[in-house]
Amino acid sequence: MSDPYSQPNREWWAQRWIDVLESFGWVRRLARARTYAREGNVLNIDFKGSKVTARVQGTAPDPYKVSLSLDPFGDDQWSYVIESMAQQAIFSAKLLAGEMPQNIEEVFTANGLSLFPFTKFDIHSKCSCPDPANPCKHIGAVYYLLGDRFSEDPFVLFQLRGRTKEQIIEALRQIRSAGNADNGSTQDESLTTSRATEQSQTTAPLAIDRFWDYSEQLESSLVVIAPPPSSETVLDVLGPILLKIEANAEAAIAQAETQATAAYLKTVYQAVSQQALLTAMNTEGAT
Repeated sequence: MSDPYSQPNREWWAQRWIDVLESFGWVRRLARARTYAREGNVLNIDFKGSKVTARVQGTAPDPYKVSLSLDPFGDDQWSYVIESMAQQAIFSAKLLAGEMPQNIEEVFTANGLSLFPFTKFDIHSKCSCPDPANPCKHIGAVYYLLGDRFSEDPFVLFQLRGRTKEQIIEALRQIRSAGNADNGSTQDESLTTSRATEQSQTTAPLAIDRFWDYSEQLESSLVVIAPPPSSETVLDVLGPILLKIEANAEAAIAQAETQATAAYLKTVYQAVSQQALLTAMNTEGAT
Protein backbone atom coordinates (compact mmCIF):
# COMPACT_ATOMS: atom_id res chain seq x y z
CA MET A 1 0.00 0.00 0.00
CA SER A 2 1.39 3.42 -0.94
CA ASP A 3 1.91 5.95 1.81
CA PRO A 4 -0.52 8.88 1.31
CA TYR A 5 1.85 11.09 3.30
CA SER A 6 4.70 10.60 0.82
CA GLN A 7 2.77 11.53 -2.32
CA PRO A 8 4.39 14.04 -4.72
CA ASN A 9 0.98 15.21 -5.97
CA ARG A 10 -0.25 16.53 -2.63
CA GLU A 11 -1.12 20.21 -2.51
CA TRP A 12 2.04 22.13 -1.75
CA TRP A 13 0.74 23.73 1.46
CA ALA A 14 -0.34 20.34 2.87
CA GLN A 15 3.02 18.81 1.96
CA ARG A 16 4.81 21.81 3.46
CA TRP A 17 3.02 21.15 6.76
CA ILE A 18 4.21 17.52 6.71
CA ASP A 19 7.75 18.51 5.71
CA VAL A 20 7.95 20.93 8.63
CA LEU A 21 7.02 18.20 11.11
CA GLU A 22 9.43 15.67 9.62
CA SER A 23 12.26 18.22 9.60
CA PHE A 24 12.24 18.14 13.40
CA GLY A 25 13.44 14.51 13.50
CA TRP A 26 11.69 11.75 15.48
CA VAL A 27 11.92 9.30 12.55
CA ARG A 28 10.69 6.16 14.35
CA ARG A 29 7.89 7.91 16.19
CA LEU A 30 6.63 9.55 13.03
CA ALA A 31 6.70 6.24 11.17
CA ARG A 32 4.28 4.82 13.76
CA ALA A 33 2.23 8.04 13.62
CA ARG A 34 1.83 7.68 9.84
CA THR A 35 0.56 4.14 10.36
CA TYR A 36 -1.97 5.35 12.92
CA ALA A 37 -3.17 8.11 10.59
CA ARG A 38 -3.35 5.80 7.56
CA GLU A 39 -5.26 3.06 9.42
CA GLY A 40 -7.91 5.40 10.83
CA ASN A 41 -6.87 5.46 14.48
CA VAL A 42 -7.70 9.17 14.65
CA LEU A 43 -11.39 8.97 15.51
CA ASN A 44 -12.21 12.67 15.24
CA ILE A 45 -10.66 16.12 14.92
CA ASP A 46 -12.45 19.21 16.24
CA PHE A 47 -11.58 22.88 16.23
CA LYS A 48 -12.21 25.18 19.17
CA GLY A 49 -11.07 28.56 17.92
CA SER A 50 -7.39 28.19 17.07
CA LYS A 51 -7.02 25.01 19.14
CA VAL A 52 -7.34 21.45 17.80
CA THR A 53 -8.69 18.57 19.88
CA ALA A 54 -8.84 14.94 18.81
CA ARG A 55 -9.40 11.39 20.03
CA VAL A 56 -6.91 8.74 18.92
CA GLN A 57 -7.39 5.03 19.47
CA GLY A 58 -4.25 3.42 20.85
CA THR A 59 -3.58 0.10 22.53
CA ALA A 60 -5.75 0.96 25.55
CA PRO A 61 -9.53 0.32 25.41
CA ASP A 62 -10.37 4.02 25.64
CA PRO A 63 -9.05 6.48 23.04
CA TYR A 64 -6.48 9.04 24.10
CA LYS A 65 -7.23 12.76 24.11
CA VAL A 66 -4.91 14.97 22.08
CA SER A 67 -4.74 18.77 21.89
CA LEU A 68 -2.60 20.79 19.51
CA SER A 69 -2.21 24.50 18.82
CA LEU A 70 0.08 27.13 17.32
CA ASP A 71 0.65 30.63 18.64
CA PRO A 72 -2.16 32.78 17.15
CA PHE A 73 -1.27 36.13 15.61
CA GLY A 74 -2.56 39.30 17.23
CA ASP A 75 -5.09 41.71 15.72
CA ASP A 76 -2.42 44.16 14.55
CA GLN A 77 -0.37 41.38 12.99
CA TRP A 78 -3.37 40.06 11.08
CA SER A 79 -4.26 43.58 9.95
CA TYR A 80 -0.82 43.96 8.38
CA VAL A 81 -1.03 40.52 6.73
CA ILE A 82 -4.51 41.05 5.28
CA GLU A 83 -3.53 44.52 4.05
CA SER A 84 -0.59 42.92 2.23
CA MET A 85 -2.87 40.23 0.77
CA ALA A 86 -5.31 42.84 -0.50
CA GLN A 87 -2.56 44.60 -2.42
CA GLN A 88 -2.19 41.54 -4.69
CA ALA A 89 -5.41 40.51 -6.40
CA ILE A 90 -4.11 37.02 -7.15
CA PHE A 91 -4.02 36.20 -3.43
CA SER A 92 -7.70 37.01 -3.02
CA ALA A 93 -8.63 35.15 -6.21
CA LYS A 94 -6.78 31.97 -5.29
CA LEU A 95 -7.93 31.89 -1.68
CA LEU A 96 -11.54 32.39 -2.73
CA ALA A 97 -11.05 29.46 -5.13
CA GLY A 98 -9.87 27.27 -2.24
CA GLU A 99 -6.21 27.29 -3.24
CA MET A 100 -3.18 28.56 -1.35
CA PRO A 101 -1.07 30.99 -3.44
CA GLN A 102 2.44 29.69 -4.01
CA ASN A 103 4.17 32.69 -2.43
CA ILE A 104 1.70 33.28 0.41
CA GLU A 105 4.49 32.72 2.96
CA GLU A 106 6.22 35.86 1.64
CA VAL A 107 3.29 37.95 2.91
CA PHE A 108 3.79 36.68 6.45
CA THR A 109 7.60 36.84 6.27
CA ALA A 110 7.44 40.47 5.09
CA ASN A 111 5.48 41.22 8.26
CA GLY A 112 7.93 39.39 10.52
CA LEU A 113 5.74 36.29 10.90
CA SER A 114 5.84 32.62 9.92
CA LEU A 115 2.66 30.95 8.69
CA PHE A 116 4.03 27.44 9.27
CA PRO A 117 5.76 26.41 12.51
CA PHE A 118 9.33 27.70 12.46
CA THR A 119 10.68 25.37 15.14
CA LYS A 120 9.30 22.45 17.13
CA PHE A 121 8.73 24.84 20.02
CA ASP A 122 6.07 26.64 17.97
CA ILE A 123 3.83 23.55 18.24
CA HIS A 124 2.04 23.17 21.58
CA SER A 125 0.64 19.68 22.03
CA LYS A 126 -0.52 17.32 24.78
CA CYS A 127 -1.72 13.73 24.90
CA SER A 128 -3.36 11.75 27.70
CA CYS A 129 -1.28 8.64 26.93
CA PRO A 130 1.50 7.56 29.35
CA ASP A 131 4.26 8.10 26.77
CA PRO A 132 6.47 10.97 28.07
CA ALA A 133 7.81 11.71 24.58
CA ASN A 134 6.37 14.61 22.63
CA PRO A 135 5.24 14.13 19.99
CA CYS A 136 3.99 10.67 20.76
CA LYS A 137 2.52 8.62 17.94
CA HIS A 138 -0.98 9.87 18.78
CA ILE A 139 0.01 13.54 18.46
CA GLY A 140 1.94 12.73 15.29
CA ALA A 141 -1.12 11.01 13.78
CA VAL A 142 -3.22 14.12 14.42
CA TYR A 143 -0.53 16.27 12.82
CA TYR A 144 -0.62 14.13 9.67
CA LEU A 145 -4.42 14.22 9.53
CA LEU A 146 -4.32 18.00 9.76
CA GLY A 147 -2.41 17.95 6.48
CA ASP A 148 -5.44 16.28 4.91
CA ARG A 149 -7.71 18.98 6.34
CA PHE A 150 -5.46 21.64 4.83
CA SER A 151 -5.80 19.94 1.44
CA GLU A 152 -9.57 20.18 1.72
CA ASP A 153 -9.60 23.75 3.05
CA PRO A 154 -6.41 25.88 3.18
CA PHE A 155 -8.18 28.34 5.49
CA VAL A 156 -7.86 25.79 8.31
CA LEU A 157 -4.18 26.69 8.51
CA PHE A 158 -5.12 30.35 8.97
CA GLN A 159 -7.57 29.33 11.68
CA LEU A 160 -4.72 27.82 13.68
CA ARG A 161 -3.13 31.27 13.56
CA GLY A 162 -6.25 33.00 14.84
CA ARG A 163 -8.43 33.97 11.85
CA THR A 164 -11.33 32.06 10.29
CA LYS A 165 -12.16 31.95 6.61
CA GLU A 166 -15.13 34.28 7.11
CA GLN A 167 -13.04 36.85 8.98
CA ILE A 168 -10.32 36.94 6.32
CA ILE A 169 -12.73 37.19 3.38
CA GLU A 170 -14.75 39.92 5.09
CA ALA A 171 -11.60 41.91 5.88
CA LEU A 172 -10.43 41.61 2.25
CA ARG A 173 -13.84 42.77 1.01
CA GLN A 174 -13.79 45.80 3.30
CA ILE A 175 -10.35 46.83 2.07
CA ARG A 176 -11.40 46.42 -1.57
CA SER A 177 -14.61 48.37 -0.97
CA ALA A 178 -12.66 51.18 0.67
CA GLY A 179 -10.25 51.19 -2.27
CA ASN A 180 -13.12 51.40 -4.77
CA ALA A 181 -14.67 54.27 -2.81
CA ASP A 182 -11.35 56.13 -2.87
CA ASN A 183 -11.07 55.55 -6.62
CA GLY A 184 -14.58 56.93 -7.07
CA SER A 185 -13.68 60.07 -5.09
CA THR A 186 -10.51 60.49 -7.15
CA GLN A 187 -12.51 60.22 -10.38
CA ASP A 188 -14.99 62.84 -9.14
CA GLU A 189 -12.14 65.18 -8.25
CA SER A 190 -10.55 64.61 -11.66
CA LEU A 191 -13.84 65.41 -13.40
CA THR A 192 -14.22 68.63 -11.37
CA THR A 193 -10.65 69.63 -12.17
CA SER A 194 -11.22 68.90 -15.86
CA ARG A 195 -14.31 71.09 -15.97
CA ALA A 196 -12.50 73.91 -14.18
CA THR A 197 -9.67 73.64 -16.69
CA GLU A 198 -12.10 73.85 -19.61
CA GLN A 199 -13.67 76.97 -18.13
CA SER A 200 -10.28 78.64 -17.61
CA GLN A 201 -9.24 77.86 -21.18
CA THR A 202 -12.25 79.78 -22.52
CA THR A 203 -10.96 82.95 -20.81
CA ALA A 204 -7.17 82.39 -20.91
CA PRO A 205 -6.01 79.70 -23.39
CA LEU A 206 -2.91 77.79 -22.23
CA ALA A 207 0.00 76.70 -24.41
CA ILE A 208 -0.71 73.01 -23.85
CA ASP A 209 0.50 72.02 -27.31
CA ARG A 210 4.03 71.95 -25.91
CA PHE A 211 3.13 70.56 -22.49
CA TRP A 212 4.42 67.03 -23.23
CA ASP A 213 7.60 68.15 -25.00
CA TYR A 214 10.84 67.29 -23.23
CA SER A 215 14.07 68.04 -25.06
CA GLU A 216 16.50 66.83 -22.38
CA GLN A 217 17.94 63.31 -22.17
CA LEU A 218 16.07 61.09 -19.68
CA GLU A 219 18.12 60.48 -16.55
CA SER A 220 19.24 56.83 -16.77
CA SER A 221 19.13 56.36 -12.98
CA LEU A 222 15.36 56.88 -13.09
CA VAL A 223 14.87 53.83 -15.34
CA VAL A 224 15.04 50.48 -13.55
CA ILE A 225 14.74 47.20 -15.43
CA ALA A 226 14.15 44.26 -13.08
CA PRO A 227 12.63 40.74 -13.24
CA PRO A 228 9.05 40.36 -11.95
CA PRO A 229 8.87 39.97 -8.14
CA SER A 230 6.82 36.75 -8.41
CA SER A 231 7.53 33.52 -10.32
CA GLU A 232 3.82 33.00 -10.99
CA THR A 233 2.68 33.08 -14.61
CA VAL A 234 -0.66 32.95 -16.40
CA LEU A 235 -0.43 29.16 -16.12
CA ASP A 236 -0.49 29.39 -12.31
CA VAL A 237 -3.50 31.69 -12.40
CA LEU A 238 -5.48 29.49 -14.79
CA GLY A 239 -4.81 26.31 -12.83
CA PRO A 240 -4.59 22.73 -14.22
CA ILE A 241 -4.59 22.44 -18.02
CA LEU A 242 -7.46 20.46 -19.52
CA LEU A 243 -6.45 18.73 -22.74
CA LYS A 244 -8.75 17.02 -25.19
CA ILE A 245 -7.70 13.39 -24.85
CA GLU A 246 -9.11 10.47 -26.83
CA ALA A 247 -11.84 8.65 -24.92
CA ASN A 248 -10.01 5.30 -25.03
CA ALA A 249 -6.70 6.74 -23.81
CA GLU A 250 -5.37 5.35 -20.54
CA ALA A 251 -5.44 7.64 -17.53
CA ALA A 252 -1.66 7.39 -17.08
CA ILE A 253 -1.06 8.43 -20.69
CA ALA A 254 -3.51 11.33 -20.40
CA GLN A 255 -1.83 12.51 -17.21
CA ALA A 256 1.63 12.23 -18.79
CA GLU A 257 0.53 14.28 -21.82
CA THR A 258 -0.99 16.94 -19.55
CA GLN A 259 2.17 17.18 -17.45
CA ALA A 260 4.36 17.32 -20.55
CA THR A 261 2.25 20.13 -22.02
CA ALA A 262 2.34 22.11 -18.79
CA ALA A 263 6.13 21.67 -18.52
CA TYR A 264 6.61 22.79 -22.13
CA LEU A 265 4.43 25.89 -21.70
CA LYS A 266 6.30 26.74 -18.51
CA THR A 267 9.60 26.77 -20.38
CA VAL A 268 8.01 28.94 -23.09
CA TYR A 269 6.83 31.50 -20.53
CA GLN A 270 10.26 31.53 -18.89
CA ALA A 271 11.99 32.04 -22.25
CA VAL A 272 9.59 34.82 -23.23
CA SER A 273 10.05 36.54 -19.87
CA GLN A 274 13.84 36.39 -20.17
CA GLN A 275 13.75 37.67 -23.75
CA ALA A 276 11.47 40.55 -22.77
CA LEU A 277 13.89 41.51 -19.99
CA LEU A 278 16.88 41.37 -22.36
CA THR A 279 15.03 43.42 -24.96
CA ALA A 280 14.15 46.07 -22.39
CA MET A 281 17.75 46.23 -21.20
CA ASN A 282 19.08 46.52 -24.76
CA THR A 283 16.52 49.21 -25.52
CA GLU A 284 17.60 51.08 -22.39
CA GLY A 285 21.23 50.90 -23.47
CA ALA A 286 20.39 52.21 -26.94
CA THR A 287 18.61 55.35 -25.70
